[in-house]
Amino acid sequence: MADPDAVLVPSLGRPGDPEALAYALETFSDAAVVLLAVVTPLDAPLSEGGVLERDAERTAQAREHASELVDAVDGASDRVRIETAEGRPGTVIPQYAADESVDHVVMYGHDRRTSGLVRRVLGRGVATTVVDRTAAPVTVVD
Repeated sequence: MADPDAVLVPSLGRPGDPEALAYALETFSDAAVVLLAVVTPLDAPLSEGGVLERDAERTAQAREHASELVDAVDGASDRVRIETAEGRPGTVIPQYAADESVDHVVMYGHDRRTSGLVRRVLGRGVATTVVDRTAAPVTVVD
């Protein structure tokens, strides 16, 4: 497989987002990196970080969080473009990857220590859904 030209790193406001971004930057040093701040609709069972403000405010907060994330990762500020999208992550991320001809997706996955009961209550993990629905290769960073 050739080195990717475009790498997508979704940001869902999770603790492992910085590790996923750092991994993408280190592993794919020549690729353009897009940090996609996904804003989950309020009617979704779980919105990012439990934030429940109006959509425009939430989008601005997601973009600010993404900007802080880029600032926190060494070498990211010159190589990362921030985009935002609203919708369910399992749908938005694969669609963005297809629409923008992304060559690789790097994202944070659920902690393996999550109990089976929690997984059954919450349903499929976002990372699993993205892997299943995305044509490009997906690397899940734990």
